[in-house]
Amino acid sequence: MSKAIVTPLTQALAEGKLTREELKGFMQRSNAPGLRHLALWILVLTCTTTLITLAWNSWLIWPAMFLQGVVLVHHFSLQHECVHYTVFRTRWLNDLVGQICGLIIILPHRFFRYEHCDHHTYTQLTGEDPELIPLPKTLGQYFLYLSALPYWRGKFTELFRHAFGKLSDVELRFIPKEEHQSVYWDARRMLAIYATILLAMAVTGWWGLIWYWIIPLFLGEPVMRFVRMTEHVGRPTVAQMSENTRTNLVSKPMSFLCWNMNYHAEHHYVASVPFHALPRLHEKLKDHIFVEKGGYLAAHRDILRQIMRRKTRA
Repeated sequence: MSKAIVTPLTQALAEGKLTREELKGFMQRSNAPGLRHLALWILVLTCTTTLITLAWNSWLIWPAMFLQGVVLVHHFSLQHECVHYTVFRTRWLNDLVGQICGLIIILPHRFFRYEHCDHHTYTQLTGEDPELIPLPKTLGQYFLYLSALPYWRGKFTELFRHAFGKLSDVELRFIPKEEHQSVYWDARRMLAIYATILLAMAVTGWWGLIWYWIIPLFLGEPVMRFVRMTEHVGRPTVAQMSENTRTNLVSKPMSFLCWNMNYHAEHHYVASVPFHALPRLHEKLKDHIFVEKGGYLAAHRDILRQIMRRKTRA
């Protein structure tokens, strides 16, 4: 007779910390919270864009572009929620916003959806999780990852490979055969859009998007690498959700930027819970998950301690 698998979620349900009715309530979707958050998001993006314009002829354009980049790279968080169809109740709104986000950060939406599905199925399992970020072996590897250079090399290689009709062995595992052509055409369309934008700038002689979009995107990506590392890196490579995922308690502005994905363990337990309900779900599950109360910085201190211990043992 098989034994039921116990997870922190089932434990919380069993102990009465969370009822099934409460869980059902947390999973209710609505357009209103997502539209409000998106409106404020656009306002923030407008402000950072204005800062670049105001600083155009001074060295202050570089910190302004960095701020713009921090907002731009967090379109990943919005796209991530759209992949789960939890930003809006209306399905096509999630698809539309997700596609736009993917275009901004150079991440085809359909491909990301399939890749991320496998990440949730095989979280932190070596050789199975396609998004697994291994614990760096050295400080050099740690800083190289934070530089985002390996990330961009991988993303551009991936995009062009798809455009030429090729998938890696790992990608063949999680992308259904009937979707292969769609993934190829998504990459081709994305490259065509970028080529059209570049041509339009060359014809008009206005290269503003380089300063408002491209440079900020590359300046901001190390911040996203810094954030992404705190989700799973340094946690045990096991299937148990209470061990393999961090929830990071961060400031309100950071929580806003990442669409509450700092509540990452809660998200992994119930991926169908919308972003706006995750803080409430946290209050119910916080005793059953791994919570880093010191936020992103404390998570990186833990990662660095593990790297140094490994170096000492070697």
